[in-house]
Amino acid sequence: MKKTIIAIPRGRIIKECQNILNKTTFAPDPLLFDENSRNLTFSSKEKNIDYIKVRSFDVCTFVAFGAAQIGIAGEDVIQEFNYSEVYSPLNLNIGHCRLSVAALTSLL
Repeated sequence: MKKTIIAIPRGRIIKECQNILNKTTFAPDPLLFDENSRNLTFSSKEKNIDYIKVRSFDVCTFVAFGAAQIGIAGEDVIQEFNYSEVYSPLNLNIGHCRLSVAALTSLL
């Protein structure tokens, strides 16, 4: 049976991904969440599932071109790359961000 590869973004949302993935039957090797690890691929508790840790903006590219079958990416990344091969079946409700605007008080 062919392995399923799951692309996980390194960086800001990795801890939120850890909370979700560790509750699954295919939880990844804890080394996936080690900031000092330089590995690209990681095993899981399920022998037919592996993980790759890539830059957040590369998740959609890995999925679109077949290097991964599943990925965790922000809606902004999915919309920016707009690959026809990629769709978002599930909102994990993680990675919320905020937009702040600053101006001189003299302009207000």
